[in-house]
Amino acid sequence: MINCKQGLFKFDLTNEEEERALLLHENSIIIDMLFQGPLSPSAIPEEISNKLKDRCEPFKDDMMTYSGMSSKLISRMSVNDEIPEFKDEWYQSGITAGNRQLNLSSLESIIMSMAEVQQQFDSIAWLSKAVSADEIRAAKQQNLKAGIITAQETHGLGTNLELLESLYDFGLRVLQLTYNTQNYIGAGCAEKSNAGITNFGINFIERLNELGIIVDTSHCGKQTTLDACRYSKKPVIASHTGVENIFNHMRCKSDEEIKAIANTGGVIGVFAMPWFIHDDPNQTTINHVLDHIDYIINLVGVDHVGIGTDWPMSDVTWSLIYFKENIAPKLGFAKGNGPSTESIIGLEKYSYFINFTRGLIARGYADSEIQKIIGGNWLRVFEEVCG
Repeated sequence: MINCKQGLFKFDLTNEEEERALLLHENSIIIDMLFQGPLSPSAIPEEISNKLKDRCEPFKDDMMTYSGMSSKLISRMSVNDEIPEFKDEWYQSGITAGNRQLNLSSLESIIMSMAEVQQQFDSIAWLSKAVSADEIRAAKQQNLKAGIITAQETHGLGTNLELLESLYDFGLRVLQLTYNTQNYIGAGCAEKSNAGITNFGINFIERLNELGIIVDTSHCGKQTTLDACRYSKKPVIASHTGVENIFNHMRCKSDEEIKAIANTGGVIGVFAMPWFIHDDPNQTTINHVLDHIDYIINLVGVDHVGIGTDWPMSDVTWSLIYFKENIAPKLGFAKGNGPSTESIIGLEKYSYFINFTRGLIARGYADSEIQKIIGGNWLRVFEEVCG
């Protein structure tokens, strides 16, 4: 049961509208296609944060290991039920399905992340691996949570399409073509060349279509996004992005890209990252996120927008600060421009997710439209591409 008294953003809804929001949220299939939760820095007890820092400190000379260590330990502790907030936050959020992410940056990371993700499915009785739309529906009916296996980079695959097939067999159902920079497939959004899809990239997209893996263009450059929409025979998505015409950032999509994705039958997921949707990350509210959703609906219709929050992370504050200062610039983000500690006002925790439903009611959307935005559109694309 969702506790509708915690974390409510001020939308000035009537009592009747609040009841409507609660019932709609509880009865709908809700999908966050870039779900870094269910934990967040504000949901992790300070005692655990301090304990993690003590365990990680000996590895500080190895920047990448140190940066990623706390989140790995949090994942392991969650699997072992050492952080009860893991289940509490997910169930309070009302989210039916969220992605569980593989790291495909290297062969080593592929193996390690597959083990980590599979451990969640093997150890958590209420979490199931979803490889079809019917399995997401079944999770909702049985009051379980579904994990959709996704990845944001392809570098570790090289040009090995057989390895891609093995990942599909493991459960991979959504794959982003590039992550900011250039790879074998195409140019990312941080590449000045805006080179688009390569010859190999065309073959790669064709194989994704054949296997039943959704093409994700979130961190892709403009021409790569347009090319992906041109060459894919199945719906294309941007699982987590924003609107360039509202906030001109490399991680946001132009009207041309949004229209191209919609024309494939795809969905544009709006993220909840304060630095990428509004000019003041300290004063970014859920209303600013809803502004991006409104814009996409006005441009291409309600059937082509969803939610892919990408924030907050299942991590602790000290680790996120270290990431922004030391790691983000290595991933193509400008100095001071990568994820840090700010969060959307109204989405400081995933347990506040009902604010999306409440905010859409406040903006006058019908129940059927809201159900599409908070999960129905993702479910449609998932069924069309993956089965």
